Amino acid sequence: MSLDQTLRAQRDAKAIPHLEQYAPVWIVDEKIIPEDEALQFNVMFQHPLYGWVNRRYRYDGFNDVLYHKGQTLMNEGDILGVQEQDPYIAVTVADIPNSYGG
Repeated sequence: MSLDQTLRAQRDAKAIPHLEQYAPVWIVDEKIIPEDEALQFNVMFQHPLYGWVNRRYRYDGFNDVLYHKGQTLMNEGDILGVQEQDPYIAVTVADIPNSYGG
């Protein structure tokens, strides 16, 4: 398995249990950083308190740690284009009000 595939699989093992409370979730950007054995990525989802957000994470493959790197609010124009793609984490019925809000 290549480094890219390994990092994505390890990232998914950490990120999906955390992010599935916000489903549906879309990956809007992803960057492999091979020299650090890391993967930086942005996800878009509807947060229960802030509305639609673009949140950045960095997965450190060497230490097997997922870091939250901040978030920005999104405008409606940005959301519509991304929602036409398949989500990273899909859900039949969204339960956003019951997510813990972290």
